[in-house]
Amino acid sequence: MRHGKTVNHLGRKAEHREALLMNMACSLIEHKRINTTVAKAKALKKYVEPLLTKSKTDSTHSRRIVFSYLKNKEAVTELFREVSPKIADRPGGYTRIIRLGFRPGDNADMCMIELVDFNEIYGKEADKAAAAKKRTRRGGAKKKEDEGTVETSSEATAEATEEKPKAKRAPRKKKDDSAAE
Repeated sequence: MRHGKTVNHLGRKAEHREALLMNMACSLIEHKRINTTVAKAKALKKYVEPLLTKSKTDSTHSRRIVFSYLKNKEAVTELFREVSPKIADRPGGYTRIIRLGFRPGDNADMCMIELVDFNEIYGKEADKAAAAKKRTRRGGAKKKEDEGTVETSSEATAEATEEKPKAKRAPRKKKDDSAAE
């Protein structure tokens, strides 16, 4: 049973696992997205998200703490210069895991882990979708193109009901209970 075991050992000793996560975190910060297995991506997410939170405050102390985890000057400077200004207003959830299927060699479950604010595809589509969806539930006032006057939604529905008469439905036939017995 796995009572209280929160760390995924990833089939490695502690030093090897720490080196693996450190290298993957540096690669993620440098390239903004990497392909790996789902287990490694979940372990990396728990490793790198506190570092991203720490990078929001640009102080010598936070830089030293992040450097003690990453041990790579270039990754630390890129984290504090490029990544932290983009994630400054985000309260958490800096990474996204997207499953890619199974690896052909050993059938391992593969995924792509990426920094959320650095994906241009999702960012543009989400902005367009949010702009298109900024409507109230009632629909608000609709404009007529030909007259340029504002018409409320209740007037529009009244006109629509006047133009199209509703067809009457035929009455349903009742089942004969005596014939079924």
